[in-house]
Amino acid sequence: MKKQLLVFVGLIVGLASCKKEDTTNTGDRDDATINLTGTLEISDFVWKGLNEVYFWQEQVPNLADAKAENATGYAQFIQSNPEPEAFFESLLHEDDRFSWIVDNYTDLENSLAGIEASNGVEFILLRQCSSCATVVGFVTYILEGSDASEKDIKRGDFFIGVDGTPLTVNNYRTLLFGDNLEYTLNMGELQGETFVLNGTDVSLVKEENFQTNPIQLNTIFEIDGQKIGYLMYNQFVSSFDNELNDVFGSFKAAGVTDLILDLRYNPGGSITSCIYLASMIAGDRGAAIFSKEQWNSKLMAYWQENNPSRLTDRLTAVMQGGVAINSLNLDRVFVLTTSRSASASELLINGLAPHIGVVQIGDTTVGKNVGSITIYDYIDNDGNKNPNHKYAMQPIVLKIANSEGFSDYTNGLTPDITLKESFSNAGVLGDLEEPLLSRALEEILGTVTAKGIFEVKNPIENMILTPRDLRQQRMYAKPVVQKSTNR
Repeated sequence: MKKQLLVFVGLIVGLASCKKEDTTNTGDRDDATINLTGTLEISDFVWKGLNEVYFWQEQVPNLADAKAENATGYAQFIQSNPEPEAFFESLLHEDDRFSWIVDNYTDLENSLAGIEASNGVEFILLRQCSSCATVVGFVTYILEGSDASEKDIKRGDFFIGVDGTPLTVNNYRTLLFGDNLEYTLNMGELQGETFVLNGTDVSLVKEENFQTNPIQLNTIFEIDGQKIGYLMYNQFVSSFDNELNDVFGSFKAAGVTDLILDLRYNPGGSITSCIYLASMIAGDRGAAIFSKEQWNSKLMAYWQENNPSRLTDRLTAVMQGGVAINSLNLDRVFVLTTSRSASASELLINGLAPHIGVVQIGDTTVGKNVGSITIYDYIDNDGNKNPNHKYAMQPIVLKIANSEGFSDYTNGLTPDITLKESFSNAGVLGDLEEPLLSRALEEILGTVTAKGIFEVKNPIENMILTPRDLRQQRMYAKPVVQKSTNR
């Protein structure tokens, strides 16, 4: 039985295959039988999945088609590194910062939907100096309805220890991102140039399946006769598309003429949700091209032959199910960014730029111009997953450009007005005096016309990119289901 590719491109790409024993005997291939059991079954799934869909497949020698032409050689190859995670990592391209594998796809699915264990404290970690091993946590915001929302902790607070242990670059993963659902943050304060304990401890409990609402804040400011919408949106999650559309419906009904979109902590998410948000801002502009997708040569050939429109994403007037988009039809938008803005957030800025004025205020973004899909180990064309394991992959499969073909922002998108957040003057999110929001309002109202770089005291620098940060910086393709094709 030949391997088959189930091209459920979007949230799913799977491989239908014979398990336990996979006899490969095509053309010049030998008659050897690979006994696929245990971790070898998973490694086989990993290699064949990456060989088919990985963006850099042609540039990774160990993913070359020839690797599988000899069954005996292929069996020896996948046995050489029997641990699935290590085998997966060994097959990645040197430029790939974002692909990952999980041993439980339910956790991955929940993460993509904004569901995870959380106590509600969103934070960034900083080295206390560029060469220091000591770490300080800076609270960026608190999730509504979480355990932390009932505790004495807020944006702008600092913590320098967990359960009495000082945070360092060597222990923060275990203390903050381990399996423990309960911990106590030891809070601190800045004295001179050093963070010290302030005597306050905050005990927190994580809810295992906490659903985060990505619409953190939305409000309308009426200043000098102008109605200005403000939206803080923290993740592109498709299950909240209707709620997002409702927010724009309220903006539209109120007569909002300017929009400040706060993506400072938005790590990305669904391309479809990104297209919807862009359309809510700018309208469909005659179904104008928003972005262009580039896959590896195998999938480019497949799309071009079977569904060429799949390679082009367009602005739209309706969402899935025929729901009309509430569009402001703006010719200009103000976007707040930091070095935590990534993936679909960057796509929104880059995709809108050819169509309307995009004024970016804040810090340079991450620089993730590539997208991923989820690959499951399917055993048939009916969507049944292999019962022997729960591994799934989230590999990079496409590079994405705007309608003008621009995609070269791996070093991030540089703001028009550079204004870094300050840990000594964080402000209150949504407050007129919060520095980034205030600067955008000044630009809209014409009270300040200077552009360029604005220096701030105690800028947020020396940030640590945690494993959680990397996994959240994602841009995954919209759901499109195609029939399986023989390989």
